[in-house]
Amino acid sequence: MDWLVVSNIVLWIGFLAMVLVNFALARQIGVLYERVAPAGALMMNQQLSVGSAAPEVAVRDLHGQSLAVGGKGDGRARLLFFLSPDCPICNELTPALKAAARSEASWLQVVLASDGDQDHAGYVARKGLEQFPYVVSELLGKTYGVAKLPYAVLIDEQGAIASMGIVNSREHLDSLFEAKELKVASIQDYMNKRSGVQYVEADKA
Repeated sequence: MDWLVVSNIVLWIGFLAMVLVNFALARQIGVLYERVAPAGALMMNQQLSVGSAAPEVAVRDLHGQSLAVGGKGDGRARLLFFLSPDCPICNELTPALKAAARSEASWLQVVLASDGDQDHAGYVARKGLEQFPYVVSELLGKTYGVAKLPYAVLIDEQGAIASMGIVNSREHLDSLFEAKELKVASIQDYMNKRSGVQYVEADKA
């Protein structure tokens, strides 16, 4: 009987210890989550910079309609989304792109851009992208410094580059809009500046 009591006490001690360990781990995970900044689109571009005027390039879409990329356009902001029919990530992002275009339609026009000798018309039909101007132009990609896909450039209503970067998820896409609203080069830049302010305030305290 004595051994049974002792074993029960040991088990309860072990159980309480596990509860305390799990609580401590949960607390540390919460602290770590707060410290990790949201990941925005990675801004990699050797030719363009945020705030500069978007290069003006005259192109034609798949239907032969002329389109002037750059400049003020129709008064709305314009998202240039560079993709390729054989890019798996691009294919995964098309539903998010269509959803973003619908939700931001009041101030944003989405233009799809690609290049290469591929079945672009078939790709547009398969993915249901008929609502977007679709441009096939190697010159456009080179002019905007696109080196990796999928890549997006957000041009504001005044024809200046508001944000840009590699877009691998819906969160990256949304980060371009957030960067424009915050008037920063990128979400990473905003978080770095915010962290710097917090460190300065902590030092003063």
